[in-house]
Amino acid sequence: MRIFLVRLSVQLRVIRALIVREMMTRFGRHSLGFFWVMGESLILCLIVMVGWTLAEHKLGGNVGIVPFVLSGYSLLSMWRHVISRSVHCFRQNSGLMFHRNVTYIDVHIARTLLEIGGTGIAFWIAYIPFFLFGVLDPPYEPLQIIGGWLLLGWFCFSLGLLIAAASEIFEVVEKFVQPGMYVTLPLTGMFFMISWVPERMGRVVAWSPVANCFEMFRGGLLGHNVEATWDAAYVAKCCLVLTALGLILLQEARHHIRVIT
Repeated sequence: MRIFLVRLSVQLRVIRALIVREMMTRFGRHSLGFFWVMGESLILCLIVMVGWTLAEHKLGGNVGIVPFVLSGYSLLSMWRHVISRSVHCFRQNSGLMFHRNVTYIDVHIARTLLEIGGTGIAFWIAYIPFFLFGVLDPPYEPLQIIGGWLLLGWFCFSLGLLIAAASEIFEVVEKFVQPGMYVTLPLTGMFFMISWVPERMGRVVAWSPVANCFEMFRGGLLGHNVEATWDAAYVAKCCLVLTALGLILLQEARHHIRVIT
């Protein structure tokens, strides 16, 4: 047990160092740095909220535009950033493998945690001022909000791991990631709640793990103002399967990764 704790402590320090390195590599030492991890999500949320408000966009149920858009685009930003940055993630950091304690999985964990933390901070930076000015109600179920956020983060990590490994084996994977994200956008539940759409369409969307995370998050945020439909156990099972497949594919991908020095 003591050996396990020592090794875990080492890997946690490695992941922390990789997060710092990723921030410096992406943003530099003398710029606004970490702000831009959350800045893009925050700016996009504010622009869409203003646009929908000016257009007097109507939503189903007793739901305000501000909390609906803020929750949706924050989650979507995490989903988009983690998946898009997973392509050739291992190849881009292959030079770090000369360090004995650094592994490919550490690199992917560090990138994922950076995006999850950045988009999460962006959400609360936007939420708190709106709450203080009375635009937003307090969260109904904070633990449910956290659960939905972490479940989506896990799903992004597991699918990203699978894509990262596959992109090293099959070059064509890179060409399909972004189009695939656009095609599956309606299945994320970004623009609606499952209870708002026809039953047949709702059953299809309910199969999407991302939509379940959106529903869980919004159910905790909006409470009785929405009828949320989600299954955390189903999402967890999907994450376990994808994580296992990603780890298996990573073993094969090691033989295809071109080391960049």
